[in-house]
Amino acid sequence: MQTSPLLQISGESGGGQLLRSALALSMVTGTPFRMVNIRGKRPKPGLMRQHLTCVKAAAEICEAAVDGAALGSVELVFAPGKVRAGDYAFSIGSGGSTTLVFQTLLPALLYAAGDSMLRIEGGTHNPLAPPFEFIAQCFLPQLHGLGVKASVALEKHGFMQAGGGVLTASVSPIKKWKKLKLMERGELQETFGRVLHAHLHREIAEREIATAARVLEWEADRIALRYANDSTGPGNALLLGACFANVCEISSGIAQMGKSAESVATGAAKGLKSYLASSAPVGVHLADQLLLPMSLAGGGQYLTRPLSDHTRTNIELIEKFLPVRFQVEDETAGVKRVSVHPAS
Repeated sequence: MQTSPLLQISGESGGGQLLRSALALSMVTGTPFRMVNIRGKRPKPGLMRQHLTCVKAAAEICEAAVDGAALGSVELVFAPGKVRAGDYAFSIGSGGSTTLVFQTLLPALLYAAGDSMLRIEGGTHNPLAPPFEFIAQCFLPQLHGLGVKASVALEKHGFMQAGGGVLTASVSPIKKWKKLKLMERGELQETFGRVLHAHLHREIAEREIATAARVLEWEADRIALRYANDSTGPGNALLLGACFANVCEISSGIAQMGKSAESVATGAAKGLKSYLASSAPVGVHLADQLLLPMSLAGGGQYLTRPLSDHTRTNIELIEKFLPVRFQVEDETAGVKRVSVHPAS
């Protein structure tokens, strides 16, 4: 039996996203890979707990042969087997992101022979990761338009550092891919804000609400305060969103030690304000997350703002695994057209 050659990948210029994309694409295509210098430019290079959970979870659902799956490892060899449907439970063992583990496993499970259920324990609202609401309201609705049948539910909130949150998901096999075309936002349906607040002084949330309302020029009562006291440890997440007929965007801020309530709120509010000031339907984070499913569909296009280095690195990786080519073109000032086509 002929096996695919080992794809060589440098992880130095990318963060955990490069590893997660490589795992997802490897499982879908059956292509083994070796990644060296994993997260090489990060302050703490190598695999952290949430990356290690992604590796072990991916290995379990496709019975992969793996070398280098250890905390701090800067080199990994991953040789996938056949993806198997099933009921799976994974625990990160920290406040690491459950949503990123879900996004790693989702593409592969779309190609399994039957329905799958996931239960992932860890953080549900993390810095540098999409919060649960982004997955439910921004990411998955776009995939539904591509023919994907998948849903998520929040069983329990989890924040840094304690974790203990639970995300559950159901995934059905893809029947037929449809191509994405997201060129207009459509009519504005609602703008919203909420603070998820757990085991901290109420004043922190009130300062966030006041600051975000001032930056966005909203009335403060447009931002709701909701307690998430089911969480194991203290935490706070500010979610600011705008939903249009064709797309939804959420800008988030996560409370962290040493970061003021005003700083958390200002960052989240400026993120949404910047999105609303542009005409591009796809925000910078969604632009990155749509690349892989759009490629699996064999084509598609969307308008977004100037691409991050994160997104460009992801494009380069996808083109190594799949017979597709991306084009990034100027549409109007500050707006880019991203399209993907079968490689000729």
